[in-house]
Amino acid sequence: MRRLLLTLIGMLCIALQPQANPIDDLLERIDRGASRKFKIELKQAKDGRDYFELDQQGSRPVIRGNSWVNIGVGLNWYLKYHAGIHLTWNQMQAKLPDRLPAVAKRERHDTDLRLRYAFNYCTFSYSMAFWDWPRWQQEIDWLCLHGVNLPLAVVGEECVWRNMLLRLGYTEEEIGRFIAGPAFLAWWAMNNLEGWGGPLPRSWYTRQEQLQKQILKRMRELGMHPVLPGYCGMVPHDARERLGLNVSEAGLWNGFQRPANLMPTDERFDDIAALYYDELTRLYGRADYYSMDPFHESSDDASVDYAASGQKLMAAMKRANPRAVWVVQGWTENPRPQMADALEAGDLLILDLFSECRPMFGAPSIWNRPQGYGKHQWLFCLLENFGANVGLHGRMDQLLGNFYYSEEVASFKKGIGFTMEGSENNPVMFELMSELPWRPEPFTKEQWVPAYVKARYATDDEHLQQAWQLLAQTIYNCPAGNNQQGPHESIFCGRPSLNNFQASSWSKMKNYYNPQATLRAASLFLEGCNHNSSLFPLHPSLPNNLEYDLVDITRQALADQARLQYQHAIADYKAFNIEGFRRGADRFLHMLLLQDSLLATRREFRLGHWTQAAISCGTTPEEQKLYEWNARVQITTWGNRYCADTGGLRDYAHKEWQGLLRDFYYPRWKTYFDALEAQMRAWQQPQPELLATGPNANKTSSELFAMALPQEPQIDWYAMEEPWTLQQNTYTAEPEGDALAVARRVMEFLNEK
Repeated sequence: MRRLLLTLIGMLCIALQPQANPIDDLLERIDRGASRKFKIELKQAKDGRDYFELDQQGSRPVIRGNSWVNIGVGLNWYLKYHAGIHLTWNQMQAKLPDRLPAVAKRERHDTDLRLRYAFNYCTFSYSMAFWDWPRWQQEIDWLCLHGVNLPLAVVGEECVWRNMLLRLGYTEEEIGRFIAGPAFLAWWAMNNLEGWGGPLPRSWYTRQEQLQKQILKRMRELGMHPVLPGYCGMVPHDARERLGLNVSEAGLWNGFQRPANLMPTDERFDDIAALYYDELTRLYGRADYYSMDPFHESSDDASVDYAASGQKLMAAMKRANPRAVWVVQGWTENPRPQMADALEAGDLLILDLFSECRPMFGAPSIWNRPQGYGKHQWLFCLLENFGANVGLHGRMDQLLGNFYYSEEVASFKKGIGFTMEGSENNPVMFELMSELPWRPEPFTKEQWVPAYVKARYATDDEHLQQAWQLLAQTIYNCPAGNNQQGPHESIFCGRPSLNNFQASSWSKMKNYYNPQATLRAASLFLEGCNHNSSLFPLHPSLPNNLEYDLVDITRQALADQARLQYQHAIADYKAFNIEGFRRGADRFLHMLLLQDSLLATRREFRLGHWTQAAISCGTTPEEQKLYEWNARVQITTWGNRYCADTGGLRDYAHKEWQGLLRDFYYPRWKTYFDALEAQMRAWQQPQPELLATGPNANKTSSELFAMALPQEPQIDWYAMEEPWTLQQNTYTAEPEGDALAVARRVMEFLNEK
């Protein structure tokens, strides 16, 4: 009895203690002891709108809201605009002062944009392919601080498919030929390819299943609604022969074998969909939202009844959870109008994937659908980045204009979304986007930037302010009508040619800012850093955010000036100025290696942070080799020879990273410039093959003239590139050198006359 009484007393004491909340845990990850410095209050709103409030109680700031995520937004707002602490990918921890700045007057922000989504399928391969739980925990904290309550959660989808295919009678070997490797799972999941980068070892499935369960647990603790991958009708391309199913023609995607789509009329459709949801629910539970993108990036197929397909997919999802909503990407042809029209209002949520540039509804664009999405709800999304390419880029005026324009004319807009192909870049754009739901009145970039600068660097330095105003007006203000995909690509990263402009096949690059603007911005930023470095006498000489942006902005200036240097070298080649060409080519190559040295100073810009993460996923040398190969191929050739060259995938995910510049891009450019110089010197010699004698006796004058024209050197680039993907030389993630010192050296070089 005594023991029972003590147990009951203990339980009562526990029950009376203040219960920990997930925001307290998040604060402790930011800075140990930080949770004691705030008062967190979860209170429902009377008007049904999402809100957060900043208040003060004694010595502690109060963060109040109607959900944990909204409280997270309030915490981030307080840290930025009251404490001068900016948390983002390059800095998710900070030392908070012992006594925090007081909230002088209660501050409230609310919104009816209650759905805030995050991620593109591509993000899970271009950025997250090799993340572990600590990195994911940090990302979920970022999501909470930036208001995301509807995150796509597709880690471990391959585990569901493996289990499902085993139940359908596929062997482990057949499954290995179907499911892609870690760096290419996104395009397998989107019905673009089969097997590339695989087969996956059993340990990978075990790892990813455990990781997804950790991710979902944390998301749900914070009150988020994870969007799980639903069944979109995909089956292996051989499902007709293997299982006797009625499927559409699989076809190719940029040279890769595509999976097939199961026809909705097939009598086994419901059974196969049920198998999928059974395995998904068994592993990860039910969801209120499921993501499905059937017929992604495919031409219209007259044999497919899109309305019937959509109804079949919806019915299968509803059997898994009757209250669930289907989330679909608004991208190119999708969602097909026939499919959307056949579905009930409220059952479909459409991501307007590229709202800042090519909105399908609201502001005018080349993709505009006059009737928008009809009766269906949709989210205004920021795509921003393709291929996780490195580069300053943004459409500030377009983002603000399209967002507030859509507020006036577009019905059924329920929120916003971050739909980047790659994350961990351009934090300014994601910070701006995250605040839009909480700022009901339109504003300009010029009004917003000063507070961002002060929050990010905890200083109001005039040089930093001038640098950012210049960047906001130029490289971060890609204008309407320019439809390029992501940043202005670095000249260093493209396969060399006489007309090198864009690095990847589909970037649609078009000059829209003067490269002198980024050079001037970098000079101003360096002045600001020189001024502020005196405030920080201990090494490193600069605060984290200041150092990161110094490297990134200086990197952009150097890349832009290298593009001009390339043009000078090619002009000397065309003018047959051999010595001028050699000097220009050598200067370009020096700039490339200087860029490598600059990027070496920050972990985020080092190849090793990517390759080491891949290697660490492996449990055996064979697995480590497979994962490192995946990591190397994705950022270079992307595919095999046919897919890289004819398919055009090479360099799509190029990275301006230390190590990759030195060992991959430099050899390409050195080989090319050497070939051009050898060609020029050969032209100085007699060329008997151009005489109309011997084998050329029967050639026409036009043919001889064509032979006499300068011909670009023919170099088998893939033969140069593939060997690097097979290497296993070590690249470290730890930074080397002093960023401020190297940035000074870069700017001195660029300012040489």
